[in-house]
Amino acid sequence: MIVLLGVVVVILGFVTRRNPVLVVGVAGIVTGLLGRMDPLEVLAAFGRSFADSRSVTVYAIVLPVIGLLERYGLREQARNLIGRLGRLSAGRFLTVYLLVRQVTAAFGLNSIGGPAQTVRPLVAPMAEAAAERSTGRKLNERWREKVRSYSASADTVGVFFGEDCFIAIGSILLITGFVNSTYHQDIEPTQLALWAIPLAVCAFVIHGARLLLMDRQLEREMALASAEHDLPLPEKAAEKGAEK
Repeated sequence: MIVLLGVVVVILGFVTRRNPVLVVGVAGIVTGLLGRMDPLEVLAAFGRSFADSRSVTVYAIVLPVIGLLERYGLREQARNLIGRLGRLSAGRFLTVYLLVRQVTAAFGLNSIGGPAQTVRPLVAPMAEAAAERSTGRKLNERWREKVRSYSASADTVGVFFGEDCFIAIGSILLITGFVNSTYHQDIEPTQLALWAIPLAVCAFVIHGARLLLMDRQLEREMALASAEHDLPLPEKAAEKGAEK
């Protein structure tokens, strides 16, 4: 039981707000030494864990690539592209993206998008450009953040409700394995995948309606802001006096 002191090291490290990588590393070394492993065995265990979890460190390659693409105009080109599509508003664009993410996730293609590699450099700038083009005004900071959050939600909702339609996804296999072993059932992954289709359709209708409603809210607020900006100076002074 003494090897569980490594868990205490993790707890103390997080409570004192130390660097998470340093805390986990020290906890692993402490656990190994308390388990009567020599330093070389501890180092070998770290190496095996790193080699078995190489996908965790993919971000170290992806993030610099995305940074270079943004530096050389990826976001600007995305905004220019969406500006050429005349009738495409932010809500319509994000609804199309939501549908694409659901369909691709239903076929197991989860990794073709995501908040870091797709939403931030491409989807969010395109949605902002579509919103500005449809309203004819620059977005203020509040609405810019709102459009970005809706962009991230379109990606998340699409993947979350679309991936369950794929029979080989981890969540489906986990559910079937747990239910079959615990409750002695004989559920096939295809059964859960088929029942996930109506849920995915409902998620698309509900969230798609929210995305389209965002367009109306944005147009209404921009119209009010434009009307206030175009008021003559005496009327603005009268309104300020009435508010006081």
